[in-house]
Amino acid sequence: MEIILYVEDDENDVIFMRQAWKKTGVLNPLKVVTDGEQAMKYLSGEGQYANRQEFPVPRLVLLDLKLPKVNGLEVLRLMKGDPHLRTIPVVMVTSSAEDPDIKAAYDLGANGYVIKPVQFDAFMEAMSHLGIYWLMVNHPMK
Repeated sequence: MEIILYVEDDENDVIFMRQAWKKTGVLNPLKVVTDGEQAMKYLSGEGQYANRQEFPVPRLVLLDLKLPKVNGLEVLRLMKGDPHLRTIPVVMVTSSAEDPDIKAAYDLGANGYVIKPVQFDAFMEAMSHLGIYWLMVNHPMK
């Protein structure tokens, strides 16, 4: 089954995402890395992520903007500059509603930009819709 890579340093957001997708019926496994450096290693299949059976190339990347070590925009730049990774949809899932952040993400090739709602119920609903669209409605390029 195709996996989703969630790059998120807030443990609560990871818990909420898992709950939202379970409630929606999304069965795709969610692999989580907690900083931009880990994300780049995972996507490149380096180090502890070299085993592609255990750490397959994701079908979708959900990427926070403000991450430790390497920020989300740098991870996005790496992905969209790599011929093996550029077709993987990347949705920024972040608390930043700043126009420069949104513009930068789209300029670098983000496929979507979702601002995380602060309230739990709104977060759950937004993440449910995100999962339904990207995993059940959208037809990815192979």
